[in-house]
Amino acid sequence: MLFSEPPLSVRMRPRTLDEVVGQQHIIGPKTALYKMIQNGYVPSMLLYGEPGVGKTSLAYAIAGTARREFFALNATMSGKKEMEEVVAAAKMTGNVILFIDEIHRFNKAQQDYLLPNIENGLITLIGATTENPFHEVNPAIRSRCGQIKQLKPLTVEDIMTLLNRALRDAERGLGTLAIDIDENLLRIIAASTNGDARSALNALEAVVNACETKDGRIVIDEKTVLDCVEKKGFTHDKNGDMYYSLLSAFQKSIRGSDADAALHYLARLLEGGDLAAVCRRLLVIAYEDIGLANPLMGVKVNAAIQAAERLGLPEARIPLAAATIELCLSAKSNSAYQAIDKAISDVRQGKLGEIPNHLKDAHYRGAGVLGHGIGYQYPHDYPNSWVAQQYLPNELVGAQYYVPKESGEEKYYARVYARLCDLSGKK
Repeated sequence: MLFSEPPLSVRMRPRTLDEVVGQQHIIGPKTALYKMIQNGYVPSMLLYGEPGVGKTSLAYAIAGTARREFFALNATMSGKKEMEEVVAAAKMTGNVILFIDEIHRFNKAQQDYLLPNIENGLITLIGATTENPFHEVNPAIRSRCGQIKQLKPLTVEDIMTLLNRALRDAERGLGTLAIDIDENLLRIIAASTNGDARSALNALEAVVNACETKDGRIVIDEKTVLDCVEKKGFTHDKNGDMYYSLLSAFQKSIRGSDADAALHYLARLLEGGDLAAVCRRLLVIAYEDIGLANPLMGVKVNAAIQAAERLGLPEARIPLAAATIELCLSAKSNSAYQAIDKAISDVRQGKLGEIPNHLKDAHYRGAGVLGHGIGYQYPHDYPNSWVAQQYLPNELVGAQYYVPKESGEEKYYARVYARLCDLSGKK
């Protein structure tokens, strides 16, 4: 058995920016940030991304490239005492880089102590968070960070590069060992972690330690690889940024009539256990994006939701997929959604006016004395159950909230609406 301490993922952290794999949109040789750091200037920054995408590794690489003293703290375990020690070191040596993981968990006292030391140049802060910094990180911290960078999950090819590097590296990796591993098995490890480099490197180390040695060589077999790798599911924090981004992408794909994209995001939401969220979003879409172009979609989607709730997962995926595809391929109109929002906007701005007397409630004794209900023309007493009369308050006469679209079934409503406008003299 082979024992390594610290783990392979820690030993293989990049020492300089040129050893960083992936994240070229942030730290590639042509980026401004790369050039700054190569010239010795490190701005305070926030690094935002999912676990395992390389936030900590990038911080170490930045410090290594700039050749600056580096301290690392975790906001869940470190307090003011640890920060005081960092500040004391900075006073002795000059500016230091302080990396704080899970920075969104910092309390106010910690922040208050840290901020002046950033401003006076003693500390360059690199904060890391898995949460959207614009939602979760204190504005005072954000304002001191000139750079806010979102890291992306690594591709399978990126992780393959890291795994091969670890296999070759005799100083920090597994290069001193005679390891026989097929490229396809290495790819299984790379693809098993959903872009998480740390998990992939640790999985490789586990596989190597789990395999038998034959004639002085460690022979990696498929069964051991499959036993050791844990396929990372598509779970996500239901209060986190990824959750809302998935819901947004799901609705926008349906709105854009892309059934394949919508099914992809539906699958990710369902694999994350978001049945209730999917059902609610589908019902919203039926009325917000399909609306009057296909009025029956609301009824159909509601029936699919009831079936899904009765079936539960995994069978619930079937009616929900059918509803998703039909929503994608349906004619679309957001006219009702836009109309009510325009009306609500006027109400919120105080554009109310008095209800015309002939529309006021007249179902009580004395209403006539107040003039309520007098002059009201009952539409059913007229041909086609319609008669021209004023309904809006005087201050809003002529206001138009509903703008019909020539889409699907709404073509009929558009013609009726236009005809009624003509008859009532409304333009």
